[in-house]
Amino acid sequence: MPGLDLLTANDRPGVHAGSWYAASTSIPPAEPALTGEAAADVCVIGGGYTGLSAALHLAEAGYGVVLLEANRIGWGASGRNGGQVGPGQRQDQDWLEAQVGRVAARALWDLAEEAQALVRDLIARHAIDCDLRRGIAYAAHKPGYVAEYNAYGEKLARDYGYDAALPLDAAGVAAMLGTDAYFGGLHYPRAAHLQPLAYALGLGRAAKAAGVRIHERSRALRRAGGRVETAAGAVAAPHVVVACNGYLGGLEPALAARVMPINNFIIATEPMGEDRAAALMRGGVAAADSRFVVNYWRLSADGRMLFGGGESYGYRFPRDIAGLVRPRMLGTYPGLADLRITHAWGGTLAITANRMPAFRRLDGFALAAAGYSGHGVAMATLAGKLIAEALRGSAERFEVFARLPQPSFPGGTLLRWPLLFLAMSWYAMRDRL
Repeated sequence: MPGLDLLTANDRPGVHAGSWYAASTSIPPAEPALTGEAAADVCVIGGGYTGLSAALHLAEAGYGVVLLEANRIGWGASGRNGGQVGPGQRQDQDWLEAQVGRVAARALWDLAEEAQALVRDLIARHAIDCDLRRGIAYAAHKPGYVAEYNAYGEKLARDYGYDAALPLDAAGVAAMLGTDAYFGGLHYPRAAHLQPLAYALGLGRAAKAAGVRIHERSRALRRAGGRVETAAGAVAAPHVVVACNGYLGGLEPALAARVMPINNFIIATEPMGEDRAAALMRGGVAAADSRFVVNYWRLSADGRMLFGGGESYGYRFPRDIAGLVRPRMLGTYPGLADLRITHAWGGTLAITANRMPAFRRLDGFALAAAGYSGHGVAMATLAGKLIAEALRGSAERFEVFARLPQPSFPGGTLLRWPLLFLAMSWYAMRDRL
């Protein structure tokens, strides 16, 4: 929407959102803003998973890296999301095979498996305390979806050698998730979930220890080739990484045409007690359902329900986020009506028209990745590694994503928002039929 700015529309500049994540994590002192002229081998724009991973991998390879973050490390979607480190790509393997063929679909599956392993490795290697736990259950909210889930699990085992998509019937879902709202599903015991802001801050500490020069409160205002300007300085570098995702704005118009920012929301309840929490979700799994506007949830380490759901397609968050999300939680867990909501927050992610991430060479200086479409914890971390590989001269794996057709959103600057709202509203209505 012209005239509004997602970096300032809903949040105080330089201050983390009022999430349970920020309240339960030690936030380090701010890094100094950029002033004056700086030079580096690589300038990274954006302090989320993509930018931090790229900066860390490049610094470990001996490159001099300056990272510019408009607010604080992990301030955007990387510090506000549902924390799920799920399997596969955002689109399933049937879709990928139909679009790009079985060879490329297999490569994309293997990269998704590597993305999960990379998250686990970075957490272990850098001793990141982020409550990493195993297991995600995907729950079917309509009876007709159960057969599709079962068939997909069988396909993964048959065609991809993946035997860890385990079918659940209604009783299995009820036993695992403590709700009778679903008809079946799939359990992925090798998937994972974590505290996303703690993970982002851990990547930031690792990047700084590797020699990355981090400048917070240093918004990139414009880029001309290898020169990136902020309000108080500039960085000159032969290589630039654009890692802004939903907060890109108009910085890179060719990329902005292919990614659309949307808002999503999460609530946290007060702690419910160890016994009640253990009975609610067995085995410490996280969960998500089959709705187009997906519900997703997990328990915190101290026994809170962290429940996400609901979207908005303008720049402004709703005034009553808890009032938007709490009914969705109670639709799944009516027995939680007695719990007080202690935190409610929103964040902006980026989607693409085909829901696959947009990897792009912007020109001879800059590489970009964005548009993870709600599947970004692992994929954005991997994107940073693949960008680092490409800048070091090995671009084959980056190109697996860059070759994916990535159409622009229709409607141009003025009509893309209302067209998106109409499309999303139709799918949301279909969920209720």
